[in-house]
Amino acid sequence: MNTTLHAVAPSPCPNDFDSIAFASSRTSTYTVECADPHRHDRAVRLLIERMYSWRGLAPVDADVATARPDRITLVASDESAIFGTVTLGLDGREGILADALYPEELARLRRRGARLCELTRLAMDTHHNAREVLGALLHLVYIHGRLIHGASDVVIEVHPRHAGFYRRMLGFSPIGDERVCQRVNAPAVLLHLDLRHVDEQIALHGGTSKPGLRSLYPYFFSPEEQDEILRELGAPH
Repeated sequence: MNTTLHAVAPSPCPNDFDSIAFASSRTSTYTVECADPHRHDRAVRLLIERMYSWRGLAPVDADVATARPDRITLVASDESAIFGTVTLGLDGREGILADALYPEELARLRRRGARLCELTRLAMDTHHNAREVLGALLHLVYIHGRLIHGASDVVIEVHPRHAGFYRRMLGFSPIGDERVCQRVNAPAVLLHLDLRHVDEQIALHGGTSKPGLRSLYPYFFSPEEQDEILRELGAPH
């Protein structure tokens, strides 16, 4: 991915993920950083509302997630605008958002000893290099959830017509049938991914950008870049 790391001024992001931004010079220059509600809230809301409405969804909560220490919102931006965002939620006493629709499915995972995290409010302006930016965003939430907080499994609620993308490109599997998600006023299915699969795919494909491979993992960072990011964060690895 030809990625360089840059220190940036700390923002009010929980869990020590606030002082690193990332820039890729392979096709364009952009940064990925923790969202600051004072600088990014309106832009994040507009991006989510625009990209969700384009797909026929209606988000009811698109504010930057900083009120709870178990959630982190990341944003990708260039000099002109924010064009990508995702929020990572960590499981805890209050559970995760997917518990509202899929409590039994998540309870089964927890009984097996799973330490859960979830992806929500993923939005990407497709005018940019979507695969490269998605790879950076998703690898950074993987680092935060898996390597820093020890999550073992990730879940995501998606519209049924988008489930195929997550299955093909990341290896998710469906574990919940179709229901109506009130957060976006649309049908949803619950997808699950054992993060050991992500460990393996990063080791095999991270940073390679292999042409023709139907996967997002070549657009993740390389294992060496991942180690550099962890050193910058002061996290053990």
